[in-house]
Amino acid sequence: MEYTPSLKKKYKEEIVPSLQKEFGYKSVMQVPVLEKIVLNQGVGKAVADKKLLESAEKQLTTIAGQKAVKTLSKKDISNFKLRKKVAIGVRVTLRKNQMYEFLERLISVSIPRIRDFRGIPAKFDGFGNYTLGVEEQIIFPEIDMDQIDHILGLNISFVTTAKTDEEGYALLREFGLPFQTKNKK
Repeated sequence: MEYTPSLKKKYKEEIVPSLQKEFGYKSVMQVPVLEKIVLNQGVGKAVADKKLLESAEKQLTTIAGQKAVKTLSKKDISNFKLRKKVAIGVRVTLRKNQMYEFLERLISVSIPRIRDFRGIPAKFDGFGNYTLGVEEQIIFPEIDMDQIDHILGLNISFVTTAKTDEEGYALLREFGLPFQTKNKK
């Protein structure tokens, strides 16, 4: 029997019927789907220090469980001493089972480790996609504190098939992302 992540099961068994009822979808195919999760880490200081980029690549690979690739600059910017096609960051795109596994680790283990956590802001991009900025990569338990030379932040983008922000918000809320509650004054 093939292994299925628990969040994937939850999506099929609980989230789809819940969203179908909430938005009045006639077909299961209309329900938004989480397509991919993209982890992106910009390492601007890597222009001067190549070791920083290599350690960021190693750490992001450890966090995602999948090989990270270097991102290259697109143009010359003299103020930042930046040349075209120089490695300035790393990224990983997670899909299918790896995506669900990462999302489960993020929700149940990593987010609770953030200091003074009061929920994540619910600011979407207008098309149902969401990007979460994490200030420190040390919230992930896979990272060994002794191996870190620099604290780096990273962006986690959730790409969905939702057509509106409300649909995207409902989908990610059902998965268990702890969004901030709006205070009524």
